[in-house]
Amino acid sequence: MKKEMLFAFAAFFFMSLSALSVVNAVEETNEIKILSEESADVTGDGIEDSIYIKAEQSDIDKKLLRNIFLHIEEKDGKVHKTPLDESGEKPSIDIKDVNNDGVNDLFISMPTGGSEQLSNFYLYTIEDEKLTEISVPEPLVIQSEFLNHYKAKINIENNNKSYKFNMKDRAKEYESLGVYYDGMLNEPMELMVLAYDTLELAKVKGNKWGLVGIQNIYGTHEEDHIAKIESSWLHHKGEWKLIKTKVKQVKKEDEGK
Repeated sequence: MKKEMLFAFAAFFFMSLSALSVVNAVEETNEIKILSEESADVTGDGIEDSIYIKAEQSDIDKKLLRNIFLHIEEKDGKVHKTPLDESGEKPSIDIKDVNNDGVNDLFISMPTGGSEQLSNFYLYTIEDEKLTEISVPEPLVIQSEFLNHYKAKINIENNNKSYKFNMKDRAKEYESLGVYYDGMLNEPMELMVLAYDTLELAKVKGNKWGLVGIQNIYGTHEEDHIAKIESSWLHHKGEWKLIKTKVKQVKKEDEGK
């Protein structure tokens, strides 16, 4: 009987050790890392706050992060936290007064990882002692179509401006793909208009900070780069106002630049 109790105790002891090892392994795997550390006044009290972006590192891909979150500590000990993404790559943070209320805001851009090279964008402000997200401006709404004689047209609905592109430098490729026959469209066809490739802080009106986005337009595939559309936005009275747009056609010889 004593032997049986001894064996039972020994088994329980080793099982406890194994469980403890598993817990420690999980804790090591889920170690929180500081990705970014900044000091700036983001509350408007004239005192610098500590601003961190933290995350866990993925076991599969060392570049990939998990459970990414924003962490702000005021000098009096008050803490503001909010989750950003479940996964992504190392983010960047810019601190400027973007909503033009006299207090610094936090603009965060984060690559999602993967071959598509997309990013997510976040804008936060502390208002009435609460961390609040400000939605970034939606991408431009753009209607597009191929035209006869190797041309294309876009219309930006936000400001009702239209632009035409001459794409004769792609005529041979388009003919071989069956898009055109002797310069005439075989069937109606739209261009590929993507969301923001980049969205960055910039001075958009005098000394006022806003956001500038770049959207790419492609023809028959994503190596057929037709144009870049730049939009400048100012946050005014709680809304985003489109300040200007700039359209630049990409010539075939300039693709990839």
